[in-house]
Amino acid sequence: MRHPLVGGDRYGRAMTTPSAALPFSDVIRTESARAADVLAAAPPDARVPACPDWSAGDLAHHLGEVQGFWAQVVALAGPDAVVDLGGDPPAGVVEPPRPPEEELVGGLRGASATLLDALAAHGPSERCWSWSAHGGDVAWVLRRQAHEVLVHRVDAEQVAGVPVTPPDVAVAADGVDEMLAVMMSGLPDWASFTPDPAARVRVVARDAGRSWLVALGRFTGTSPRTGATYDLDAGELVARDLPAVEAGAAATVTGTAWDLDRWLWGRGTLEVLEVDGDAAVVDRFRAVLVESSQ
Repeated sequence: MRHPLVGGDRYGRAMTTPSAALPFSDVIRTESARAADVLAAAPPDARVPACPDWSAGDLAHHLGEVQGFWAQVVALAGPDAVVDLGGDPPAGVVEPPRPPEEELVGGLRGASATLLDALAAHGPSERCWSWSAHGGDVAWVLRRQAHEVLVHRVDAEQVAGVPVTPPDVAVAADGVDEMLAVMMSGLPDWASFTPDPAARVRVVARDAGRSWLVALGRFTGTSPRTGATYDLDAGELVARDLPAVEAGAAATVTGTAWDLDRWLWGRGTLEVLEVDGDAAVVDRFRAVLVESSQ
């Protein structure tokens, strides 16, 4: 999920299009409140199923830290702001100390309110920093933070042992798109992607009437910023809503948008989805998704 104070060598230009006009501020508000309410009732030392190294308290701190970080970033936004996309965060953006255990949920509520205030004070087209070179405006932050808190609300419900509630289908489908187009895909100028023609995966959200075609392959290159050399298994979104007969997919994963969104993020199981084709390609896709969501 990209630690908030670390820039991302791996991420650059990607196949992105503006998402549909979704009420992302409302999603952030509703999901943040739900996460805080559930965490307030959970044992603070209970383990988060999807992140077993985390306790419920760690989850509350992480989400509050992320929202507080992006509130600082958005506060610096402006129509003509000069930002270092993909570079280090802006000077002055700091990571606050962890509050005492009994203040973690209250800190999360405060961070959520601060983020929403910052987002309301700046227009979606205003420029601001992002770890992703295909971000760079407040609209990108709005979308990213809506899906960030949605995933962690699932974590909160799972750690508390309460039913996981689905969002609107349109929000879940956009979550699938955001994971595949933003979190997984993207090449900086210094890198190259070599697709494996035998490793294409088609992801189909039957209730949303949407599909995505992903190519798996190798990401290679040396970062001029850090000097790090990469040779990684990776994935790139190559098409949306392409008919199956034109996709040439080795495997197809089909389900509801919400079941797909949860599986892509490691918060749901493959058993509730339909898998057709090469299971080894799906396993490879799963490994790429895990790396993309760190």
